[in-house]
Amino acid sequence: MRIQALYVWMLLVCTVSIFSSNSSAATSFGRSEIVAIQNARTADLVILGSGFDSGLRQGMICGVSRGSVTVGSVLLVELRSTLSAALILDLNPGQSLAAGDQIEIKILKT
Repeated sequence: MRIQALYVWMLLVCTVSIFSSNSSAATSFGRSEIVAIQNARTADLVILGSGFDSGLRQGMICGVSRGSVTVGSVLLVELRSTLSAALILDLNPGQSLAAGDQIEIKILKT
């Protein structure tokens, strides 16, 4: 189990580094767009076109939508200034994530 976690972390860091050199997605504060999905052996990584500069922070849970349809949610796990990576938490039945899907921070109301 520890080796799998290390593998996922290394893949995550390498993938974010590769995409950070050519990220150009402009988004508003607390929002982003999926630019790629990297399939891995233990978990798929979702690469987003925004990072710290857009108000995203590690550990945030974000909703994913395509138009007016809610697709699922992701957990932000690695961030750079203009790029981040997330893990898929859940998907609505019959849905899958795709490049171009919109990400928005979920805000919990008390």
